[in-house]
Amino acid sequence: MNSNNFSNYNIINVYNKKSIKSGLVTQILYGEKFKIISKCRKWYKIKLRNDGYKGYIIKKKFISKFKPTHKVCSISAALYSKPLSKYKINNKLSFGSKVKIARQRGKFFKFDNLWIKKKDLKKINYKSRNIFKYIKKFIGIKYKWGGKHFAGVDCSGLIQLFVNFNNKYCPRDAKDQLKYFKKKIELKNIKKNDLIFWKGHAAVAISKNNLIHAYGPFKKTVKMPIGKTINRIYKTAKLKVIGIRRIS
Repeated sequence: MNSNNFSNYNIINVYNKKSIKSGLVTQILYGEKFKIISKCRKWYKIKLRNDGYKGYIIKKKFISKFKPTHKVCSISAALYSKPLSKYKINNKLSFGSKVKIARQRGKFFKFDNLWIKKKDLKKINYKSRNIFKYIKKFIGIKYKWGGKHFAGVDCSGLIQLFVNFNNKYCPRDAKDQLKYFKKKIELKNIKKNDLIFWKGHAAVAISKNNLIHAYGPFKKTVKMPIGKTINRIYKTAKLKVIGIRRIS
């Protein structure tokens, strides 16, 4: 099987089994790398290179050679058929997608016969000291199990998006994120960018008092007081905080 495959689609759903009814487990963004493990009729079993996650995708044609130069920093970046705003097409790339820029014209960059605005991109090696710098852009985005896209995101997917955007490794699921990030923090010492974990759920502290999380019961990504969130999750789901971690 070809070990080098890159998504040349704005989003690809990855399913638990060879059926779209089996449940979404994650998504592949434009420019993400994966390996095809096996083929079965119209399905590929794949393994994502950035986190080792496995699942099934509908068979498509992909590219095998790709060296991205930039990544999308806007929650969604409009695409254009020509380097003028009036030529916007009905397609967008999501935050964290990767592209290889071929040329520039004014405020537009060209990739794969499409154009994207320069303001929607950062260079591929860009890092921020504030790892969750853009997370407030996701407030109001729909909650979607397995999602990591502007059309829907889940709690651990939201965290992974931002850690990956900062060129760091991050597991896909909350339980694995809790294990991977080693620096333990007490609630009284929590600060901006610490991660808060419950069984099957995770949130990002944006200050000592507030957090942001993709929250299933509210069906969207929301900003909430930390104390109020802890109390609500305990009252509604009988779940206590099982760990707080600091990303070093």
